[in-house]
Amino acid sequence: MCDEITQKDADEFSKRNGLTRRKFNKISATAALGAMLPPVANAGPVSERDVEITTPDGVADCYFVYPSMGQHAAVLVWPDILGLRPAFREMGKRLARSGYAVLVVNPFYRDAHSPVVELGASFSDPETRDLVMPMARNLNADTHFTDARAFVSWLDLQPEVDTRLGVGTTGYCMGGPMVMRTAAAVPGRVKAGATFHGGGLATDAPNSPHLLIPQTTAAMLHCVAENDDANDPDAKFKLREAYGAARLPAEVEVYPGTLHGWCAIDSQVYNHDQAEHAWSRLLALFDKALA
Repeated sequence: MCDEITQKDADEFSKRNGLTRRKFNKISATAALGAMLPPVANAGPVSERDVEITTPDGVADCYFVYPSMGQHAAVLVWPDILGLRPAFREMGKRLARSGYAVLVVNPFYRDAHSPVVELGASFSDPETRDLVMPMARNLNADTHFTDARAFVSWLDLQPEVDTRLGVGTTGYCMGGPMVMRTAAAVPGRVKAGATFHGGGLATDAPNSPHLLIPQTTAAMLHCVAENDDANDPDAKFKLREAYGAARLPAEVEVYPGTLHGWCAIDSQVYNHDQAEHAWSRLLALFDKALA
């Protein structure tokens, strides 16, 4: 999870690479984010629209992107602590080009319309942290469950979604626990989930996400940052043990040379090669589990 420890690691990484906060913000604000991602092989045209989804707590503004022809398996994307923004729109669009109907949500809709941060904002900026941390604290296990059910129900009503196929879900940073709770909230529909540098997946708390694994049916992928693993080395063992006990397929891998946040294309510590490895594992999971 984003905190002072992971941010210190990110700042040290930037310093070693001669990337100041000001320079990073300028790059992420001006670069064509989509150009950072390799093209999708045999990709067809996609369509997109901004949507509003009613939940028990209000109306969530979200981004829906899907192949322009046909019906497809749905994927629910939970962004990291900076929320729904251009980087996650591009990442959602890439997944749609791979053949999925993708809903990228604004997890902070209770407090603000997306984007909740300015283009180029970084968690390294104190003012950004002061903005997003209170919104993150307003979310909890209960909101994760109610939001998940509302979003999956909405997806199942869309003509672009093939409800004969399973639903997938992905989450980054704070989105990791949301993925696991989505799998437990709608076990009859969610057949695959993946977390990327997810925080707080297996803790000693009574509501730790890993305790929900017996209530799920989803195959899972957990892509762990090296520094997250160093800070909590027992988490991966707890996850593997829980999936093994539940007899559910799960891949829990620590990615060497990565720092918390490495998969988001506008991240201060984006690691292209390892992010592509994680992406390949995601596509392999969805190809098998959502069919």
